[in-house]
Amino acid sequence: MGIGIADGETYSPAQPTWPALCFAGDNRAQIVAEGNCPMGTQQAVAGNQQLVANGVAVPFDFSDRAYARVMAVVSADGNELSLVVVDGKQPHYSEGATLTQLTEMALNLNADAALNLDGGGSTTLIIETSSGSQPLNAPIHTKWPLRQRPVANNLGIRAQPPN
Repeated sequence: MGIGIADGETYSPAQPTWPALCFAGDNRAQIVAEGNCPMGTQQAVAGNQQLVANGVAVPFDFSDRAYARVMAVVSADGNELSLVVVDGKQPHYSEGATLTQLTEMALNLNADAALNLDGGGSTTLIIETSSGSQPLNAPIHTKWPLRQRPVANNLGIRAQPPN
């Protein structure tokens, strides 16, 4: 659901109720409330709830229960992107986070905008190492810890190693 753009090509159309994380050609990030990324967007993925807009918490009116979550936090100039991953449904390890807790985290990161992306069993943070892909969190799928859920899309970020 919602917009999906890869290498400047739209593969899933925008939906007015699905906000999006959009990346311009110069890698600046922005979060848009209505899901329509600006012209020239090179990469985009939809989320399901905008948590912060213009540095202020966005109210929501639905159940706010703890859940595994993925959140994108963007600075006002679009030069800083923080990704927050919270595991869930794992007693004695992590029960998850509420949207209220995520919003507090975003504001503590000085967010200009924050977006709750998909969560639940698809909450996975992976890093590529010389020995292959390694999860940095403990995803849970079908009640099996460390089991990853197959997903239709993902947010992948390639960074050059430090010199």
